[in-house]
Amino acid sequence: MTTDRKYKNKRLIWQLSVGVVFMFGFCYLLVPLYTLICNHLGINGRGDFFVRDVDPNVKADLSRTIKVDFSTTVHGDFPFVFKSVTHHLSIHPGEKKLVYFYAENQSAQGITVQAIPSITPDDAAKYLKKTQCFCFTQQYFAPGERADMPVYFYLEPNLPKEIKEVTLSYSLFDARQYLKNEKPYTEGRIDL
Repeated sequence: MTTDRKYKNKRLIWQLSVGVVFMFGFCYLLVPLYTLICNHLGINGRGDFFVRDVDPNVKADLSRTIKVDFSTTVHGDFPFVFKSVTHHLSIHPGEKKLVYFYAENQSAQGITVQAIPSITPDDAAKYLKKTQCFCFTQQYFAPGERADMPVYFYLEPNLPKEIKEVTLSYSLFDARQYLKNEKPYTEGRIDL
């Protein structure tokens, strides 16, 4: 083999090795980058809307009303009932509201679930502030257990004027494979 050929082979191996390292690094950073971008832009139901302290100085903008719709889905085929107690309501920006979601484990075994929120339109996500929500942590349900789970929220008064309707959706996932070593969030949960 000629020296020129050996040089080209070594250079190709080096380039492929750098490419593999770059691809691995990119894949490793993809989820944190996605989370960072979604949090910054307030898209895909993400954003800085998990606020536990209500600003007592927030005043309701009584000059306009926003329709808020609630929807739910159960991801997968596990036997679980999950629905919104209130399907829609009208709210003034800055007005605080408490709504409940009903959940029931219809299986013969305990299930840990996690609700993932999503807000549409995407532009509204950064204006939705939740102070209490069952979606903050995983929820454990014993066999046959039922509960009403609260969401205490408001839309900021500076919500753009063109937004007249907001949909808050929750998808409930079986989280048993992702169990965290923390006490489940049960504040305000009403076991039936």
